[in-house]
Amino acid sequence: MTELTLPDTIAVVNIGLPMFGDAIRDQDRPVQQVDWRIPAGGDPAAVRALTLLDGTHAGTIDAANREVVRRLDEGSPQLVRMATIGDVPGYSGRTLLHCGPPIAYAQACDPMQRSMRAATVAEGWATDVAAAHALLERGEIALDAANHHDTVVPMASAVGPSQPVFVVTNAEGGTQAFSPVNQGPGEVPWFGRDTDTAIARLRFLADVAGPALATILSAAGPLDVLAMASQGITMGDDLHMRTQAATNLLTRTWLPHIAALPEGLREPFAGFLSGNHLFFLNLAMAAAKSLQLHAEQVQGSSIVTTMSRNGTTFGIKLAGSAQWHICEAPPVGEALYYSGFGPQTSARDIGDSAVLELTGMGGPAAGGSAAAAAFLGGSMADAAAATEGFRMICAGTSSRFTLPPMEFAGTPLGVDVRRVVETGVTPKITTGILHASAGTGQVGAGVATAPLDCFTDALFDLAERLAD
Repeated sequence: MTELTLPDTIAVVNIGLPMFGDAIRDQDRPVQQVDWRIPAGGDPAAVRALTLLDGTHAGTIDAANREVVRRLDEGSPQLVRMATIGDVPGYSGRTLLHCGPPIAYAQACDPMQRSMRAATVAEGWATDVAAAHALLERGEIALDAANHHDTVVPMASAVGPSQPVFVVTNAEGGTQAFSPVNQGPGEVPWFGRDTDTAIARLRFLADVAGPALATILSAAGPLDVLAMASQGITMGDDLHMRTQAATNLLTRTWLPHIAALPEGLREPFAGFLSGNHLFFLNLAMAAAKSLQLHAEQVQGSSIVTTMSRNGTTFGIKLAGSAQWHICEAPPVGEALYYSGFGPQTSARDIGDSAVLELTGMGGPAAGGSAAAAAFLGGSMADAAAATEGFRMICAGTSSRFTLPPMEFAGTPLGVDVRRVVETGVTPKITTGILHASAGTGQVGAGVATAPLDCFTDALFDLAERLAD
């Protein structure tokens, strides 16, 4: 009989329960823990869909996904001019464009209703917010999702035809996207305020900021938005929760043209810009949307090209499909609140700004932002973990957005609905928090975890479309 000789040393790969790996590690033996889990939580229908999409149709989907990621990564969105909401594609009549999937006034959350009332008064369609409420309640003011008009608006924004918008073009894709000028901090409609001051801010944007920006762009020429955004990310922005660096870079770039503004525009616009640390946010959103509009033309992809919320519902779309997949908007967790506020006073997740998370900014860039780290556990390791969470569910990596604290790794790019459903890991969206009912505006900031159900619905829809 051959004598069995046991090895002097062993190294273990443990798959499944960590306790077995811990026991080996406690004996000072090398062990590699594999974070394995049952795909799709073991749901039979989801597993069947994944088997189809990762098996029979994997080659087709992977090729489409590579093209989507290329379009997201290589496009060069340029800010070329200013326009108004009344100029965006398909706009007509007395209509307000709002964030998120389509919603009726009665179903809109309190901050959104307040923003709609403020916009109605600012447009001159009502004399006060009470009259605006009556018009909206009777359906005499039309409502539509801004996304339906190649437009993205942040937080609880609802905007009418007079509001100035950035026009951002992506020459490679022949696409053009729009976003209104950021309203700034304080008593403003995008934070769910409908006071006289909030209404005055909308009129200021139409009468002062819009003309000032048009004059600046006429003199300065086109702006490479994401080249500036990439600099901001290396300086600590995530380009969603924090845009101070990019805003400062933009201000420096435009400073000679701001100084040359006519007397009636120069001082008020300079004062507005100096107090608006989120000014660059809307520019980044428009740039991201222009890339997504190009990417969504690719058929047969499993990558998400729209992700948006209105404080009541949360919706996504896949490339190659106009179908919304909608579920309830989530609360904003992992939050820091202003004194006296907390989860019980907070509105649900809201805004079109999650377009940034689909383009390598926001949550995917958290690992380079100390500001984002404060909401993700407090350490840069926690922020890096958030970036790596996106890497688990993304199909590619950005070549333009790199993170110095993570050895200049590119940010994850292209959320793949297959990986989301397989792992149960959904996008984490860095965002502000509004008061749920009191009209007091922003009460904190935090991280919203996207709901899984809409991704599962999108997976089933893709499987059905490819099976036909």
